[in-house]
Amino acid sequence: MTSVTLRADCEIAIWEPRVAMDIQRLLIELGVLLLIVGIAWPVLTRTGIGRLPGDIMFQRGGVTFYFPLVTCIIISVVLSALFWLFNR
Repeated sequence: MTSVTLRADCEIAIWEPRVAMDIQRLLIELGVLLLIVGIAWPVLTRTGIGRLPGDIMFQRGGVTFYFPLVTCIIISVVLSALFWLFNR
């Protein structure tokens, strides 16, 4: 990003086209990722992802707290392996 100084206390930021294209690409990739997760969600819930042994769940009265600890670890390992393979 470049900037233009009008006065000593005022600065206007000017976005370079490359930075704008990077942001557009990031938003498109996030949208595609959300679409893929949304389509795969029904299949993943049938396989037991999200209700694995080791996931933490507290129920007291009408309040339920659920933290999928083991599920998060498994997803992290799988995504790390995929990113490692694609960046080779």
